[in-house]
Amino acid sequence: MSSSNRPAAPGMPSAAPDADSQLDALLARIESLSGQAAESSDGAIPTSSSASLPQPKQPATLPSDRTPAAPPATPAAANPAAATRPATATRPAAPQPAAPKVRPAEAASSAKLGFQPSRDEPWRPIEPATMQEAGVNETLLEAIVYRYLLNVGECPGRQIADQVKLPFRMIEPILTRLKMEQNVAYKSATATNDYVYILSESGRAIARNHASDCTYYGACPVRLQDYIVSVNKQTIEGQYPKKRNLQEAFRDLLINPKMLLRLGPAIASGRGMFLFGFPGNGKTSIAERVTRAFGKYIWIPRAIDIDGDVLRVFDPMNHELEMPDPGSGLLKQDPFDQRWVRIKRPTIVAGGELTMDMLEVARNNESNISESPMQLKSNCGTLVIDDFGRQKMSVDQLLNRWIVPLEKRYDFLNMASGKKIQVPFDQLVVFSTNLEPKDLVDDAFLRRIPYKIEVENPPEADFRKLFEIMCKVTKIPYDPGPIDYLIKTHYLPVNRPFRNCQPRDLLLQVRNYCLYNDLKVELKNEYFDFACDNYFSVM
Repeated sequence: MSSSNRPAAPGMPSAAPDADSQLDALLARIESLSGQAAESSDGAIPTSSSASLPQPKQPATLPSDRTPAAPPATPAAANPAAATRPATATRPAAPQPAAPKVRPAEAASSAKLGFQPSRDEPWRPIEPATMQEAGVNETLLEAIVYRYLLNVGECPGRQIADQVKLPFRMIEPILTRLKMEQNVAYKSATATNDYVYILSESGRAIARNHASDCTYYGACPVRLQDYIVSVNKQTIEGQYPKKRNLQEAFRDLLINPKMLLRLGPAIASGRGMFLFGFPGNGKTSIAERVTRAFGKYIWIPRAIDIDGDVLRVFDPMNHELEMPDPGSGLLKQDPFDQRWVRIKRPTIVAGGELTMDMLEVARNNESNISESPMQLKSNCGTLVIDDFGRQKMSVDQLLNRWIVPLEKRYDFLNMASGKKIQVPFDQLVVFSTNLEPKDLVDDAFLRRIPYKIEVENPPEADFRKLFEIMCKVTKIPYDPGPIDYLIKTHYLPVNRPFRNCQPRDLLLQVRNYCLYNDLKVELKNEYFDFACDNYFSVM
């Protein structure tokens, strides 16, 4: 029996209070020493003495005829040396380095802080934290997962998330629910705390039903409204390129300063223009370089969800992919929504092959996947209608189709399901033609194309300068003597007009002639005679 619980002998003064006080003081001293040992071992200071030792039991209540026990002595009273340091129970807790919990909104905010909008990249889609934030149609997403598993047979969960371009934390609950519904099963586990998923018999039946409706199993589509917002944030009408931007865009093209002065306001308007003039003067080359005067990059979705219908937007044939640098670390820097891709501002050219069907949504009857028309693919960029007036469809058909979009800056598209949607019509439309615009279209359409610019024949000085430039390109030593002979012999006597394409074409003929005959590649009068006989034989 401990001294604190042993009753005092009759007629003797009670020693319990002193024994209890000494015991309490001893326990407090031991507790203080154990706290110092813990502090010296790992640097952490316990916040309460009760964390390391149990509290001593309080002495039993004394009978009324006894002297009440004195209160337990403090460590300072039992040990004067302990008075110089604070008691363990009152010692403040040392701050512990712990990873803070980041809310989804804060994570998105920090990502935005990492990306700085600029003229070259005015907007970037932020990685979503929840299904609601991403605006995902979960029914459509499940159908995509079913189709993907049906095609690949088996797949880890993280690979499924990578296929649909959504974070794994958003896909994992869906896979878990499909597992509980017994539509998918675990085949095995992976080293990354994941599972390899396969379809069950009921899951394969569901997947076949989804595949009969549509075969799409790519990135999860984004909402149409999100796409419209992205176009408004990346519109070319808000760019307003300056003279220095145009000079940079046309740095590899010899262009007359007078011509550049006329092109500048037309390009800065971001609306539309006619480029007309004789063939071979660089109308197409000018139109293809117009986009360089605007910012470098835009973001477009891989596909758009239109009430369950999938409309593909990204086209590797017309869009040049330019994804941001992911960084060298394990964690992604400035995470973005993987359902979007960054491309160079598009320049889409359509010539004589243009038909009315290319301006409407095209639906593949076998896959039931819709393809966006060319004007939607060129949003925030430039759409060039080359050889205008020589298309398979009539000029009136094209003008009637676009007369409203050119003025209102939006277009209406008919989906295969019968739904009509409104989409942005946000591009610089350039009509390039060898014909006179007033002979092609009426005044009502010309009014909607505010700029009509004629690309004139180059003067003789520019024509000579083009030979000097193209000699460097074709790697032929430049010699002004044969150039003088060419102009005086084959141009001036017959009043042949200078064209911007002719220096390149004639120099290529000279080069090919020399290479075929094992001659030194150089400029000579007789070489130009041979080239002109071939080039101008029917001109």
